[in-house]
Amino acid sequence: MLKGKTALVTGSTSGIGLGIALTLAEQGANIVLNGFGDHEGPKAEVEAKGVKAGFHGADMSKPAEIEAMMAYIDQEFGGCDILVNNAGIQFVANVDEFPAERWDAIIAINLSSAFHTMRLALPGMKKKNWGRVINIASTHGLVASAGKSAYVAAKHGLVGLTKAAALETATVPVTVNAICPGWVLTPLVQKQIDARAASEKLDPAEAKRQLLAEKQPSLQFTTPEELGALAVFLCSDAAVNVRGQAWAMDGGWTAQ
Repeated sequence: MLKGKTALVTGSTSGIGLGIALTLAEQGANIVLNGFGDHEGPKAEVEAKGVKAGFHGADMSKPAEIEAMMAYIDQEFGGCDILVNNAGIQFVANVDEFPAERWDAIIAINLSSAFHTMRLALPGMKKKNWGRVINIASTHGLVASAGKSAYVAAKHGLVGLTKAAALETATVPVTVNAICPGWVLTPLVQKQIDARAASEKLDPAEAKRQLLAEKQPSLQFTTPEELGALAVFLCSDAAVNVRGQAWAMDGGWTAQ
């Protein structure tokens, strides 16, 4: 369905980003990966889908590096047709104990980076008369949790940015939407489960159940593959009039 299109997925060397990248590749999209750590393995996984893969290690907190990444995509792939803003970091502390430098980093990577990629990608999408922007927000773009002020502020901001850009592109074949996952079993979340099991002397399965029970009524993790399938739908012709939405995939978290 996406043959001939190029997708940039930020923060895609593991976890949610890699899952979305692989699902888009299965539909024929060429993929540009971005992130830290090993990228050769993920790049090989993408290429195994029969598409062209690239990588750029831009630090998403630095606008100049984002500009260099977008220039690389223009030069090597002919532009960005599908933009998935997934890069994100987390830190937990109450507002009056929150380190200012951590706040600045979270806002830069979780929110400002999406503005910079969008401002650089949208002109090309408009020129081609086709484009998809998918911002990976969070349930924390819709509701809050204590101790996560910067993350909640950034994700609420990302939902707002999504809505504003969707209105600005409402009359052209470029759609802008957000996906709001609940708990996803990424390596980061697995560490939280392991820490809970160790500190409370719980069986790992019980630690997982308790973590889910606090927020997610389905008691099931959302998977990166499920998020990828939703991203594919948002890229399809069937979703051409889905604009400015913050689509929760959270096992009922925000229905409570």
